[in-house]
Amino acid sequence: MTENSSKVDLHLHTTASDGALTPAQLVQEAKAQGLECIAITDHDSTNGIEEALDEGRRLGVQVIPGIEMSTDIPRAEVHVLGYYLNYHDADFQGTLQQLREGRRDRAEKMVAKLAAMGLRVPWERVLEVAGQGSVGRPHIAQVMVEKGLVASTTEAFSTYIGRNGPAYVERYKLTPAEAVSLIRQVEGLPVLAHPAEVIRLHSLLPDLMAAGLVGVECYYSEYSPEIVEGLVAVADEHGLIPTGGTDFHWHNTTGHGPKHPGDSWVPWESVRRLRAKATRVP
Repeated sequence: MTENSSKVDLHLHTTASDGALTPAQLVQEAKAQGLECIAITDHDSTNGIEEALDEGRRLGVQVIPGIEMSTDIPRAEVHVLGYYLNYHDADFQGTLQQLREGRRDRAEKMVAKLAAMGLRVPWERVLEVAGQGSVGRPHIAQVMVEKGLVASTTEAFSTYIGRNGPAYVERYKLTPAEAVSLIRQVEGLPVLAHPAEVIRLHSLLPDLMAAGLVGVECYYSEYSPEIVEGLVAVADEHGLIPTGGTDFHWHNTTGHGPKHPGDSWVPWESVRRLRAKATRVP
């Protein structure tokens, strides 16, 4: 870590969804990288938060309870992050369960499509890789690499299981505004994830802000300084909090994506502004 390295990472995944590290291991990795504040943002799951909070208290790392929710717009996905949410809410957990079941059903259908194309991806192995986490496309991609069907998870997505791929299957999703509203209903702070990938961002933002959006993820691991600068300007224009993180899932050795939590610089001001709006802070 250099003196200019980030102390904050607000976008991290664990084995509770499609990450490679357990919640405790992720907090340990964050501590080793010099991070002081992180958010656990698993896909449609809060099952890793308690373990991460316990390990954070033990190691002196501030852990923000969070989530990343998958939503749908015509011909594209939009992801919404939520911070400081009341994740114990029973209705909220019921919706998350429905979303996870949709993920599993979609994954099983994608494996069947791949088999029809002559690409055998053992469903039992996909479940093994997912473990206790929410089954998702990254688990299918990992098994495809393991079986030598593709050279990388990137190839699995771009060639077969990405949105325009021949094995892609739709699943139950919320709209972006529904996800924002749901997060607000459990006292959370909704933030638009990786917005540079969002189609017609400027036309979407007013509806999301009306639903309760408070921030935009500007400091993202894949973004150039020019993209970051442009997104911060968008956030400032709309009075939104610019946040950020690595979107870390596992130690990346392909040259694409972060190798460690904290590889994307995020200012402490993002945490301060979120915390000032939060109604519950662990």
